[in-house]
Amino acid sequence: MASIIRELHGQLVKKERSAVEITQEALDRIQALEPKIHSFLCVTADKALEQAKAVDAKIAAGEEIGLLAGIPVGVKDNMCTKGIPTTCASKILENFVPPYESTVTQKLADAGAVTVGKTNLDEFAMGSSTENSAFQLTANPWDLERVPGGSSGGSAAAVAAHECVVSLGSDTGGSIRQPASFCGVVGMKPTYGLVSRYGLVAFASSLDQIGPFGRTVEDAAILLGTIAGYDPKDSTSLKVEIPDYTQFLKPDLKSMRIGIVRETFAEGLDPAVEQAVNQAIEQLKQLGAEIKEVSCPRFRYGLPTYYIIAPSEASANLARYDGVKYGLRVPDADNLIDMYARTRAMGFGKEVKRRIMVGTYALSAGYYDAYYLKAQKVRTLIKQDFENAFGQVDVLVTPTVPMTAFKAGEKTDDPLSMYLTDLMTITVNLAGLPGLSIPCGFDEKGMPIGMQLIGNVLREDQLFQVAHAYEQATEWHKSKPNL
Repeated sequence: MASIIRELHGQLVKKERSAVEITQEALDRIQALEPKIHSFLCVTADKALEQAKAVDAKIAAGEEIGLLAGIPVGVKDNMCTKGIPTTCASKILENFVPPYESTVTQKLADAGAVTVGKTNLDEFAMGSSTENSAFQLTANPWDLERVPGGSSGGSAAAVAAHECVVSLGSDTGGSIRQPASFCGVVGMKPTYGLVSRYGLVAFASSLDQIGPFGRTVEDAAILLGTIAGYDPKDSTSLKVEIPDYTQFLKPDLKSMRIGIVRETFAEGLDPAVEQAVNQAIEQLKQLGAEIKEVSCPRFRYGLPTYYIIAPSEASANLARYDGVKYGLRVPDADNLIDMYARTRAMGFGKEVKRRIMVGTYALSAGYYDAYYLKAQKVRTLIKQDFENAFGQVDVLVTPTVPMTAFKAGEKTDDPLSMYLTDLMTITVNLAGLPGLSIPCGFDEKGMPIGMQLIGNVLREDQLFQVAHAYEQATEWHKSKPNL
């Protein structure tokens, strides 16, 4: 399957279809499917049609348009959109309308993209199933009884259900790659700092990164090329040249060295996932890649390390929601402390409260050295393991998730079991590396399986190259849910 963005772009410039027609088709599909899927918290139909009309006016005037002009895009509802609600799927921000635009959504607007709505997520991006949303439960388009993954479940489900062409998610510990695997789409977490976080509501500032979802590798590459780049408003933004990622999309992998991370093929891996990823590795070999097994011995420490660092940063970031400046304020409090307590008790959900408590405990006097400081030291060791591995190979391969999508409610009473779904993805965030999930098969229930590709810092080009070559040699990306 060729790039959907390129196909639609060709239709637009040849005047075979208008941007309004393409947008209306997406809005009609959203209206038809949302009662079943619940991908969107807010559908911005009027604004989308306005943006589409502006693209059509440019075409009529003979002006050139970019690849994303007139293309329907979904945006995760933790990215600020001026004049449009940004709730983070939390009661505490239920009525919050930002007075400014995030850098990524501004870049989309500048490129002429059509934003059709804000997608559902786990509250404040904390979760792995989108079941922690305060407003609705998103369904997996492949099986409506199963979860789409999280926290960017709404963005992944919207692309899988063809409600939009591409979408934006955020990834703190796997929140793009894990739902991409569950929903059978392409999802990428870029190198930390490649995409501006200005206007992204913070969860864990040293881990958060915005990235693209698409049904094809090229669509994800086009979207990343649009949103990436230096931003003086983000102190962690990297001053680097952004290449045209689509120029790296080649059909073969000659001279590419690919490493299989030994520690990820261990106990707890679903046999169907193991088989599918092994078959995908064999395909990479046939495409000309040199395959080598490598070891990242501290890989298994990623989970406990992450669940100290991320909640610690969350406890600091979420302290701003106090009922004073913005968002929910519970009335009739006796005093300031009472207002804080009652506002947060009513505004935050169970998982957010859990992580705030864990993080506050880890940062407290007497425990900082024992937990947070030690976790940061292990984080350095994990990064060193990756550096050693990239001394031997160009790209690493692992399963994206140890299992396929589970049924809604199956893991809600067992937080540790839920956290284990991010086992393969977390270390990538801890090391600040780019990671990409690409569909590589289905299990016996017909649920998608994803293969994770991990690259060295700023080597998104190599990830796109490997993913595209694999995609073109296989048929998985052509499958679509029966809705």
